[in-house]
Amino acid sequence: MAKFEAVFGTPKPVIAMVHLGALPGTPLYNADRGVAGLLRDAEADLLALQAAGVDAVMFGNENDRPYEFAVDPASTTTMAYVIGRLREQITVPFGVNVLWDPKSTVALATACGAAFCREIFTGTYASDMGHWAPDAGEALRYRKRLDREDLLMLYNVSAEFADSLDRRPLADRARSAVFSSIPDAVLVSGQITGEAARMEDLEAVKSVLPDTPVLANTGVKHKTVAEVLRIADGCVVGSSLKVDGNTWNPVDPERARQFMDLARAAR
Repeated sequence: MAKFEAVFGTPKPVIAMVHLGALPGTPLYNADRGVAGLLRDAEADLLALQAAGVDAVMFGNENDRPYEFAVDPASTTTMAYVIGRLREQITVPFGVNVLWDPKSTVALATACGAAFCREIFTGTYASDMGHWAPDAGEALRYRKRLDREDLLMLYNVSAEFADSLDRRPLADRARSAVFSSIPDAVLVSGQITGEAARMEDLEAVKSVLPDTPVLANTGVKHKTVAEVLRIADGCVVGSSLKVDGNTWNPVDPERARQFMDLARAAR
């Protein structure tokens, strides 16, 4: 808990997503707008979120559908470029997530000086992308080689777009992951981006991990944030802060401000 609290500096932090547009080389990339367009959109979302008072931001490549397990270097380097260009405007702790590639995520975090990162680091899944078997041992050894032991590792233990082939209850898998794979925090997700984690899952995981930060990772809404923060040690939020609550829209400054008002009142 101490390392987690040192990074975020507030109890039950709200980590808001800066969803980058589709990156070069991916099917949805808009070559007419180019990287300059990606940068403009990311800057607008970042500034809106910080003005709303979020506790941290996380840069992710949610638009890079269909997702991959081994991400093209063009994606990671473009993310590094965009974050680097924005670095002087970032006033809150920030993290990164390169879907669904743990080593690229750690590499990007190292390149841009992120305080934390998020990924699927453990488990075995049947997924939309095929058989999914991440390697936490490799990712943490890579962090060690890059001299980033200060990098906070957030493990999503309920993969989106997938079903676990490990039939132990989620709470047992989460407890085992903490013992065997030493995450700094555990995240609980819904089935897809923007879909809420089940409250019973969040409660079950937190009950077996009283000394590990447990966060709700998807689908936290204005009407549920108080209940989520009653159980969880924080949350990651993206879609709820967007225009019309749509994942693919830009951040809505008023929705973001209202969400943070509710979150502050709840904690």
